[in-house]
Amino acid sequence: MNSLLTAIPPYVLLAVAAVAVLALPRRAGHALAALATAFTFAQAVLLGDGGTGAHLATQLFGFDVVFFNVDQFSLLMGVVVGFLATAAVLYAYGTDAPTWVTAFALIYVASTVGTIYAGDWLTLIFFWELMAVTSTLLVWQYGGAAVRAGYRYAIFHGIGGTLLLGAVVVHGASMLGSVPGSEIFLFSATTGIHASATLLAAIGIGINCGFIFLHTWLPDTYPRPHVAGSVFLSVFTTKTAVYVMYRAFPEGGMWLAYLGGFMAVYGAFFALLQYDPRRLLSYHIQAQVGYMLAGLGLATYVGEFAVTGGFAHLFNNVLYKSLLFMAVGVVIYRTDVEDIREMGGLWRVMPVTFLVYVVGAASITAVPGFNGFISKGMVIDSAHELHNFELLFGEGLLWWLLILGGVGTFMSFIKLGYYMFFHGSATLSPKDATPFQTAGMVLAGGACVFFGVFYYQLIELMPFTEIILSEDVYFKPYSMSHLTESAALLVTGFVGFFTLKRPLGWLAHRMPDVDAVTYPATFYLARGTVWGVTELWAAVDRLTMDLAGVTMWTAINPREALGRAGVDAEIRTGIGRGVLFLTVAAGVLLFALLLG
Repeated sequence: MNSLLTAIPPYVLLAVAAVAVLALPRRAGHALAALATAFTFAQAVLLGDGGTGAHLATQLFGFDVVFFNVDQFSLLMGVVVGFLATAAVLYAYGTDAPTWVTAFALIYVASTVGTIYAGDWLTLIFFWELMAVTSTLLVWQYGGAAVRAGYRYAIFHGIGGTLLLGAVVVHGASMLGSVPGSEIFLFSATTGIHASATLLAAIGIGINCGFIFLHTWLPDTYPRPHVAGSVFLSVFTTKTAVYVMYRAFPEGGMWLAYLGGFMAVYGAFFALLQYDPRRLLSYHIQAQVGYMLAGLGLATYVGEFAVTGGFAHLFNNVLYKSLLFMAVGVVIYRTDVEDIREMGGLWRVMPVTFLVYVVGAASITAVPGFNGFISKGMVIDSAHELHNFELLFGEGLLWWLLILGGVGTFMSFIKLGYYMFFHGSATLSPKDATPFQTAGMVLAGGACVFFGVFYYQLIELMPFTEIILSEDVYFKPYSMSHLTESAALLVTGFVGFFTLKRPLGWLAHRMPDVDAVTYPATFYLARGTVWGVTELWAAVDRLTMDLAGVTMWTAINPREALGRAGVDAEIRTGIGRGVLFLTVAAGVLLFALLLG
């Protein structure tokens, strides 16, 4: 059975389905797309029972490569990507998305799955670059403002991909002599990326993760495409980057943990200042990725529990983040309004969408009973073990950063829900979600509730399950201490929003993100560079033409040229007797040779 399941990697079927979506009628094409994504999910679930190993291994350019690597980490990613992609295809069909949206989205999912199941750095970098190209096309094809945003998106990911490629090359060169030459790029041959490639890999992957100052493509791009396209984009690039970050740095590092903590605060803060709902959600992608990276970074200090918390939060974030983008997308689809200040009172006319939003918001803000409460609790518990830079109550800086990020997250979703569903009287009377939109949202929302209540099922899917469930580590998410901490966080966030609502509104117009500086600076730097190169080329061209003119005039007027140079010489124009004699002699000799 397992040999049959591993005969064809799922990304091949997804690519075929993408072509079929364009060729078949809309209903049939989307049905086939849903089957392909559902197969990706089912395959990962079934392979969890004894299907691990390196499949479809071969050689490329003399190096060992593995096109279908199955282990506990890739299977976890395969399960959640396949499940969510199925929900997103149903949602796209119900949103009347053009067939090209679904087709490009499927190619994007295929490249994501290829990255996940890669067993070596060469295969991974190929699918990584393909993921950047396909996601850019998914943005571009919507036209309008999406084109400019997609161009900036492509530049960011092109730079990131180039840096990661450089890291892979440096890694390969550094591994020569340590392992057999053909195995230098295999994950199984090494533990992470070589130390000499650390900086290149960290920045290259960090761009896709949304590191602070490298994150501006996120809120710039994700609000631009079709609402169905945003659902796909919101969950795959950044979460795949977190997965690749673990492949590169399985030992973690405090630099990664603290960077994650600051991302949680930074993303939540700027989300509070937004009135475009998809832009608000995009900043929270950065914030939630921060929790994931904090968990992975604490691997060295805390161990497997922190890594499991990071991956559990990744898994849960794919579910609730896509759910929130779906709910917001329904509102935009029905109202054609993208400013939450122009919405309000929609809970009466869109009760299904409102309920779905509540589930997503409760999940991302870690309300007990929802999946985010479990995974965020694991990451915060891991940070509790770290006592570097102790602040109030004996807790360290990282713990406080994650707590502040949690408060900011709750304030953000109080704000989004308040303006979108309650603020003012209902001036719009849109219809609620379509049946297929509802189906997609119910799948994602149901999973959020299921894994929040039956959290053992979530932990069973994670790596290091035996360790997490052992008596030494035994995790009790619904202990009184966890519930008290959660209640304090939620109350602080609720009071904080309504207390700071007016100052936040004032600050929203006066607190630009770094792109307010970086984009103009990049533009003027590029324009200055082009002007400088153009002027330099023009100067070289003028000098060349002047030299050519002088040379031509000198050749035509040699006597005058020598006179101007101060040389008084008689110029002879004849060829001379000696030259004439030698020419005649050479001609006679050549004639004799020809006759001979």
